[in-house]
Amino acid sequence: MKRSALERFRRYVFRGLRLASYLERPGDGRVRPQIAARDLLWSLLAGQVLRENSHHAIEALVRSTARRALGVGRCFGDDTLSYFTERLAAGPMRVALTGVVRLAKRNKAFEAVRWIGLALDGTGAGAGTKHHCALCHPVTNPAGERVGQLHHLSLISVVGTGLPLPVDVEPYPPGDSELRAGERLLERALAHLGARFADYVVADGLYANAPFLHRVGDHGLHVVARLKDNLPTLLAAARQRFEQSAPHHTFEIGADRVEVWDADDFDPWETLRWPTVRVVRYCQRRADGSGCEAYWLTDWPTARVGPRALYGMAKSRWQIENQGFNDAKNRHDLEHIRHHHPASLLIGWLVVMFALSLERLYRLRYLHRGVHPPRTAIDLLREFRLSLATPLVYDSS
Repeated sequence: MKRSALERFRRYVFRGLRLASYLERPGDGRVRPQIAARDLLWSLLAGQVLRENSHHAIEALVRSTARRALGVGRCFGDDTLSYFTERLAAGPMRVALTGVVRLAKRNKAFEAVRWIGLALDGTGAGAGTKHHCALCHPVTNPAGERVGQLHHLSLISVVGTGLPLPVDVEPYPPGDSELRAGERLLERALAHLGARFADYVVADGLYANAPFLHRVGDHGLHVVARLKDNLPTLLAAARQRFEQSAPHHTFEIGADRVEVWDADDFDPWETLRWPTVRVVRYCQRRADGSGCEAYWLTDWPTARVGPRALYGMAKSRWQIENQGFNDAKNRHDLEHIRHHHPASLLIGWLVVMFALSLERLYRLRYLHRGVHPPRTAIDLLREFRLSLATPLVYDSS
């Protein structure tokens, strides 16, 4: 009998991506578990792929006739998932997720590109007005009164490959910062992925400071960072030079015209140990007359990376916004609080990013073998949902 779409996806996850051993032993901290951790964790992942993002929705699935097609051994309630996620270890999940990304590279999922990037960024998620936890940042009104709370997390993602894959998340509580969370993420991701996995790190202007740039360089990676007002002397020097001259390079990308100014002889600021700083300015002109411009700094040598490639690296930062946070929030309800507990929040965010990477590898690489075009996310979702239906048996007597 031909397997259903969801059964084929489950087989790909368990066998193709070699996650069976992790799903059997995911670091379950329950003392006397009555329901297998494999069933609970797979339900969380499958629920995200099906965009059934709450614990209540997953309970409805496993208590329905769809449970058999879902591949779950027995039914359970939403409170079981809350109890489970409070006690599930985040470390093994992070190792499993980065292991999937490493396997994707070994299987040549990124072979069409020369440079592999890692992007860092932060966002807010999970606003509330009732009770709060250790990760809650207070939200106040103009009078200074607390009116709610919000959670914050940082994400690191593979970018610049045509296949953006979230790698890891790191929450940061009040008193912490996105920059420090990003530094922890980078260190942990490189420890799991290996120093040779990526070629560069791309980030916003928040990360354009000497300690972070040195940290990236110490790992043998190059950095591409947005140049903003936090480095006023360098930005003023770049503006004075570039805005009074014609663009050094011009090229077309689709219907857009891109103008680039590029120089690698700017003086570093006092605490930066680079001999010189390369600064790039680009102006992107769209067919409708609109456009955008930005300044970026990097330590990539001009002889190794040309202006067009560097422009692509700078633009790859938006992949963590569009295919990372936007997809996670709009399609997978990243901002929904499934269970308001610090450990459950972290597991919930990791599950969202895990499901994004699994779905993309299956849809854009595994199913795209051959000459047919890749399937869209909504088409695959419809096929998965239809596969949950119980087939009708007609009595012809």
